[in-house]
Amino acid sequence: MNAPIVNELLNLLDGSLVITDHETEITDRKRLQDNIYKLAEISALGSNTYKGAAQYIIRRAALACGAIPSSIIELYQARGRGEIPLTFTVPAINLRMLSFDAARAVFRVAKEMNAGAFIFEIARSEMGYTDQRPAEYTSSVLAAAIAEGYTGPVFIQGDHFQISAKRYAASPEIEVEAVKDLIKEAIAAGFYNIDIDTSTLVDITKATVTEQQKSNYTLSALFSAYIRSLQPKGVEVSIGGEIGEVGGHNSTEEELRVYMDGYRAELSKQAPNTTGLSKISIQTGTSHGGVVLPDGSIAKVNLDFGILLMLSRVARSVYNISGTVQHGASTLPESAFGKFVESEAVEVHLATNFQNMVFDRLPGELRSEIYAYLDKNSAPERKPEMTDEQFYYKTRKNSIGVFKAKTWKLPSDTKKEINQALEDQFRKLFVHLGMHDTRAYVDSIISLTKIEPDFKFYLGEAAAEEEVSDLAD
Repeated sequence: MNAPIVNELLNLLDGSLVITDHETEITDRKRLQDNIYKLAEISALGSNTYKGAAQYIIRRAALACGAIPSSIIELYQARGRGEIPLTFTVPAINLRMLSFDAARAVFRVAKEMNAGAFIFEIARSEMGYTDQRPAEYTSSVLAAAIAEGYTGPVFIQGDHFQISAKRYAASPEIEVEAVKDLIKEAIAAGFYNIDIDTSTLVDITKATVTEQQKSNYTLSALFSAYIRSLQPKGVEVSIGGEIGEVGGHNSTEEELRVYMDGYRAELSKQAPNTTGLSKISIQTGTSHGGVVLPDGSIAKVNLDFGILLMLSRVARSVYNISGTVQHGASTLPESAFGKFVESEAVEVHLATNFQNMVFDRLPGELRSEIYAYLDKNSAPERKPEMTDEQFYYKTRKNSIGVFKAKTWKLPSDTKKEINQALEDQFRKLFVHLGMHDTRAYVDSIISLTKIEPDFKFYLGEAAAEEEVSDLAD
């Protein structure tokens, strides 16, 4: 341990935390809650050495406080066995901007509603354009849990750990290794829930569904075996698979069966007697981020809840997994969210609307600066028929990482308005998704395993920047 750096950062916590090689002691919990934001900011904006040390301290502090990075697999397995009611759908929340503040809002609502079945996640693509590697994302979430006094399992998920079809076609070995490297990094950072997405390799030009899905289920099994080889002792990582890219044709029962049967056969070859998937993502009609109309509004989506219900029941009855997952849903009307519960979806992924809510409340001067940046740096993405509204809506995510420091340092009044709006939105979503009192299921089912962080990991070299424009969010 590089003690001088750690001690320097601990001084920012006003004597509330003591860390040695083998012990973490909270000397004043209230002072720790009041001061943890200082390390959260350094973990996001600091230089590599300070950033890594801050992330390490937050992870140690969270374990001492009782906020434990965990896998949700036991809850999902219980659902697959029919041991818990199908009265809720787990929200998986992608935080692209102001992750620490937004996570605090989630935890406030969760405590208010006695909710426990919710996930924080970030996709491979989002890590690129938001400039948030796994260790930073985990730190933002865990620091938020500390600040809000939230204890118990904290579910952090790698969303769309996806194969780039373009790069795979050019060099399959290199692309597979890139995803493996990300898996290894994510698990070390406390991501004990990972969604594998090799659906980009589904080839609908092939004659049979088996041929169409073969690359998908084969690589899903390969990555699953790799995850099982890396997961810490006492943790069974929750793994999700995907049978259809968001925005493509709606999934079918045949596709689900072919994928699951092929996946299980491949996994038994590569990692015999290991646990497979806990859920499966399907396509039902949405597209990531919605479809933008010329005036900047979002087009209505025709979502097939019947497919969601049918395939969830097949997943549980035939394969004993928890059910189906709905992607790309945050821009749907509020009236749709209760239907996810009715359709027995186990999980729904929510992202773009939270990003929209932040952008809509940015000071005009900063928004103008961001749009000027996009005019210059995202110009190749502007198509001749696009209005300004369509162009900025489509590309503004490209500015998130570049302007991360400026959003962290927004005026307090602006942050207060954003935080309140996010809290109100999370509360509405939690009500629609049946989150009330789900903490009881989590507490009775989920095993808590404290995995101590490796200081060397947190002071390692920064990951290389990836080209992620062809990957899903």
